Amino acid sequence: MLFRLSDTWKSYGGTEILKGVSFQVNPNEKVGLVGRNGAGKTTVFRLITGAEAADTGEVIKINGLKLGLLDQHVDFEPGETVHTAALSAFKDIHDIEAAMRSLEKTMETDHSEEVLHKYADLQTAFEHADGFTYAARAESVLLGLGFPTETWALDTKTLSGGQKNRLGMARLLLSSADILLLDEPTNHLDVDAVEWLEDFLKEYDKTYVVISHDRYFLDRVTNRIVEIDRGLAVTYKGNYSQYLTERELRREQQLREYENQQQLINKTQEFIRRNLEGQKTKQAKSRRTLLARMDRIEAVTSEKSGGNFGLKQVERTGNNVLTIEDLTIGYDKKVLAQKLNFSLHRGDALGIIGGNGTGKTTLLKTILGSIRELDGKMHWGTKTNIGYYSQNLEDLEPRNEVIQELRRVAPTADNGTLRGFLAKFLFFGEDVFKNVSTLSGGEKGRLALAKLIYSQKNVLVLDEPTNHLDIPSRESLENALDEYDGTIITVSHDRFFLDKIANQMLSFEKDGSVVSFDGNYTDFHDWKLSGKESAMSSKPRISAAVGSVSVPPASAGGSSLSKNQREKIEKRIAEIESEIAKLEAEVASLSTEMSLPETVADYAKLQKVTKKFREKEKFIQKMYDEWETAAGELKQ
Repeated sequence: MLFRLSDTWKSYGGTEILKGVSFQVNPNEKVGLVGRNGAGKTTVFRLITGAEAADTGEVIKINGLKLGLLDQHVDFEPGETVHTAALSAFKDIHDIEAAMRSLEKTMETDHSEEVLHKYADLQTAFEHADGFTYAARAESVLLGLGFPTETWALDTKTLSGGQKNRLGMARLLLSSADILLLDEPTNHLDVDAVEWLEDFLKEYDKTYVVISHDRYFLDRVTNRIVEIDRGLAVTYKGNYSQYLTERELRREQQLREYENQQQLINKTQEFIRRNLEGQKTKQAKSRRTLLARMDRIEAVTSEKSGGNFGLKQVERTGNNVLTIEDLTIGYDKKVLAQKLNFSLHRGDALGIIGGNGTGKTTLLKTILGSIRELDGKMHWGTKTNIGYYSQNLEDLEPRNEVIQELRRVAPTADNGTLRGFLAKFLFFGEDVFKNVSTLSGGEKGRLALAKLIYSQKNVLVLDEPTNHLDIPSRESLENALDEYDGTIITVSHDRFFLDKIANQMLSFEKDGSVVSFDGNYTDFHDWKLSGKESAMSSKPRISAAVGSVSVPPASAGGSSLSKNQREKIEKRIAEIESEIAKLEAEVASLSTEMSLPETVADYAKLQKVTKKFREKEKFIQKMYDEWETAAGELKQ
């Protein structure tokens, strides 16, 4: 055990944030701390570091535990350069080196055995501390986090906020902390730096706890997830994707237990009502006492912070939505990218990635007509109605109330309709009368999406749409966009989002080239690692079929079946009905088994039984489909 939170409570201004959080972190664990915005994740970090004290409960740490915290605001010593700031993580080694240099001067005149032994001890300590490799390690980390050698001599006071955060992370990664506390470590990194950090952490031989909205990152660097939900901590084994699967299993189990208990409660209440004044008064009173003492199972709640985005019923565009031929983009005479070629069809989703300043947002502004192309051709198809989401949220009027801002795209809608729609984006009650200027970044992001979606555009151009959203909100947006039948163009650093949404990728590379690829982010990433020369040849485009197949109607005359054919079909229907009855009995038995305490306590068994349960249900549906087909044949 490195540290443990035991029944920890914390409130601010009368609002309870943590309501009995308990969990423990052990050596060599790689923990992801997740939960919606405001759930208390950063509060947990502040309790662990001692920056704040718990109202009640305990925060227990082993003696001498060295914590390394990635601060959101990083400070450096006056006069430090990028290189010396990174090397400052090795203070212990520097102290040993200084002592060795001092002894070397002494040894010029003093050759006593005591001095020689002392120097030998320092040499041993220097070797054990990896003193011969620390400079190379520091330089490797600097390069990995996006500091090329020409930046190492820069004074830290000249760095931007993002550069300071990256340098602070470099210093932290090089430290000898027993456990790293990483709060949104990917926020200021481009894709290449994030991938480097993932590789670094996968090889890291100590413990870390990471707070991140980057689900792809969590998938690659964690082996345990702790979710802060409604003031409590719930622990899951595995990475983020495994957590999602297990969480769904637990919710299904909780739902079954809740429904079973509600049935028992209703039956018990009915028995009490009928018998409280009758011959079974004693039994009725006993059951009433039992009911009062019963531990009530909490109802399964939906992810409140998700919202129902409802992206449907948009007007169809033509099949060819956007064609780009030899496009060159930039400002004035500064070319950012050239010879861009790609085309989008109705229903396509293009994901755009690349480092800062490579031209991603410039491409969006070019295809939107905000700036002119420098060369090449660009053609929008018929009936396109384009909606734009800016990462800077520049389309919001700060002086408006929330409901007034939505009315800008719905001038004739009544207040009830607007309030109902805003509720899907978590603006409840008096929230709709908040001034836009007072909203948080996440609230502004949700409002901007609400405006865009209410306007029912059939082409969405999205610039970092997940930046201001917590994980549940991102999941809901992905589900909505997955159902959306329009066309999407999105710049995003959220690789998990791109895996869910994109079927094409456009990557702005560091060498100035732009690579077009058919597939999602993982497909593209795997292709790059494979070292193949042509993305298009490795994964050829498959265009969606246009139109539909007409099925001729059945003849209007009498039955075309012979007596023998009819008897065979009737026999098969009887066999299907018998099989369905047998399968439904098996499903009922499996459902009971899933509710047993010994099954719930054994996750592997619960997963196995649940898998069998779902397979049986799918097979039942298949049998019903066959039954309907056979029954339809009898009507011919």
